[in-house]
Amino acid sequence: MIYHLFKWFEKMGWDIPGANLMNYISFRAAACIILALIIAFWIGPKIIHKLQKKQIGETIRDLGLEGQLSKKGTPTMGGIIILASILIPVLLFCNLTSIYVLLLIFTTLCLGAIGFKDDSIKVFKKNKEGMKEKSKIFGQLAVGLVVGVVLLVSKQNVIRLYSDTPHQGEKQEVVKGVGDEKVIYYRDVKSRTTTIPFLKHNEFKYSWLAPGEGKFRDWATNVIYVLIITFIIIAVSNGTNLTDGMDGLAAGTSAIVGVTVAILAYLSGNAIFASYLNIMYIPNTAEIVIFMAAFVGALIGFLWYNTYPAQVFMGDTGSLALGGIIAVASVMIRKEFLIPIFCGIFFVESLSVLIQRYYFKYTRKKKGEGVRVFRMSPLHHHFQKENPDALIQWPHHVIPEAKITVRFWIITIVLGILSVITLKIR
Repeated sequence: MIYHLFKWFEKMGWDIPGANLMNYISFRAAACIILALIIAFWIGPKIIHKLQKKQIGETIRDLGLEGQLSKKGTPTMGGIIILASILIPVLLFCNLTSIYVLLLIFTTLCLGAIGFKDDSIKVFKKNKEGMKEKSKIFGQLAVGLVVGVVLLVSKQNVIRLYSDTPHQGEKQEVVKGVGDEKVIYYRDVKSRTTTIPFLKHNEFKYSWLAPGEGKFRDWATNVIYVLIITFIIIAVSNGTNLTDGMDGLAAGTSAIVGVTVAILAYLSGNAIFASYLNIMYIPNTAEIVIFMAAFVGALIGFLWYNTYPAQVFMGDTGSLALGGIIAVASVMIRKEFLIPIFCGIFFVESLSVLIQRYYFKYTRKKKGEGVRVFRMSPLHHHFQKENPDALIQWPHHVIPEAKITVRFWIITIVLGILSVITLKIR
C-alpha cells in the first residue's frame, strides 16, 4: 500500500522526498526484512502468551526420543506469527497488481488456513492425527490447481526474448553502456518452458511430455503443466511439514531456502545477469524477491522464539504455508527442477518416510514381520533414537537435537550455494 501510495504521488507529479526509493528492489526488500523482524519480535510474546493462556499446547507421545517429554505443553500454532510477519510487509511494500504477489498471498492464506484447521483439531479435539489425510491433500490439490491454471492463462507470466534486429510485433529498449547507448528489441512470450540444472542447453519444454499433435498436444501440454505444478506444491508443503519436528529445524531450513529462491528470482529478473548467465529472463520477478525478503525476515524473527529450547512451535499453520510459498515461488521463476537440490532436506525427509512405510509393509507381507530401514522416520528422528532392529545403524550414538538442527542448516546452506552455481556450471 505504501508502494502504491508513492506511485500515486509520482503520477500526480508531487515531489515527495524519498519517493524514488520505492523504485529500488534493494530498498523494498530491506524494508520488508526489517519490518517482518520487528513484527515477529513485537507480536511473538503476545501470541505465545495468548496460546499459553488458552492452553493451546502440543500433545506429546512418548517415542523414546531424548528431551521429547520436556516439550509437552509448549504452545503450538505459532505459524500465526510467521504468516502475519510475512503478509503485513508484503501488503505495504509489494506491487499488488503483480500476479506473482497475488498468487503467493493466496497460497499463504489458503495453506495457512488448512494448517490452522489441522492444528485446531489436534489441540481442541485432542486428536493427534488432525485432519483426515484425504481432506488435507484435497485442500492442497485445490490450491495447486488454482495456481497452475492462473499461471497458465496470465499475461504477466511470460519470458522475454531479445534480438539485435527488429521483427514484427517486437518492442524496443534502450540499453545504456559505457559511453554509448544501444537499441535492442524484445518480445514477451507465453511459454511452458522451465530450467534443467547442469545441462548446457538447459531449457525443458513441457510439450515434450505431451502426446499427439496440433491442438490436442497443446491441450495435453497445458494439463501436464498444471498437474506438475500441483504435484510440486503438494510435495514441498508436505516435505516442510514433515521437517517440522525439532526446535528451529523447519524455520531455519526454510529461511535458508528462502534466501536461495530470492537470489534465483533476482538473477532471473535482471536482464544483465540473465544474459551473462545465459538463463531465461523473466520480467517482473522483482516482486518475488521482495516477498521472499519478508518471508526470510519473518522466519528469522520466529526463530528467536523457536530455537532450542522452543517457546513456541509453528505447527501445520506455519509449515504447510512455508512449503507452499517456496514451491510457488520456484515455479514462477521456472526453477522447479532445482527444488530437489535447494530443498534437499525436505526431499530426503519425505523420502525417508516413504521408504520406511513401504519397506515395512513389504517385509511384513513377505516375512510376516515388518522391518524398519531407519531407527525412526522422518530422518531427523533417526539420529535421536536407538533401535537395534533397524537396517541402518549409523551413527552408532544418539546425537543431541540442537546439533542435528544446526547440521541440517549447514547442509541446506551448501545445497543453496550449489543451486545458485548450477546456473553457471553446465
